[in-house]
Amino acid sequence: MASPKFRSNVAAIIMRPDAKILIGERANVPNAWQFPQGGVKRSETLQEALQRELQEEISLTPRHYRVIKSKGPYRYLFPPGRSKEGFDGQEQTYVLVQFTGNDSDLDIDTVTPEFVNIRWIEPSEFRIDWVPGFKQEVYRQVFADFFGLILARSE
Repeated sequence: MASPKFRSNVAAIIMRPDAKILIGERANVPNAWQFPQGGVKRSETLQEALQRELQEEISLTPRHYRVIKSKGPYRYLFPPGRSKEGFDGQEQTYVLVQFTGNDSDLDIDTVTPEFVNIRWIEPSEFRIDWVPGFKQEVYRQVFADFFGLILARSE
């Protein structure tokens, strides 16, 4: 059996000065909340992909944030029988960014809306059952790595 092929992806943990983080409710999956994220095109660096994804998903430009640190790769496989652009899963780099703008700079009414709602939460308020099962292990690892938090497994 061939080894799985992973699509390069970047995800942004956007943090305000009060340490709250931004999550968005996916437009195509009601009650599923996640960080802004997206694939890295062959012609892009991770930084370029981060800039593009934040612009496309929540209308932020680099003047609205400052990169603090990044970590990865984190990998997950798509559910059986599902692929994206010929890939079996994603290999993600998570980037913690300090939000330097105002809430009025955030806009999810974009050309191709990815989110129907966004909100700021304390990292400890995040619930693992807000993400699909196949992404949960990555989210548990990300919250441990960036915030020292252990997200309980969903029942």
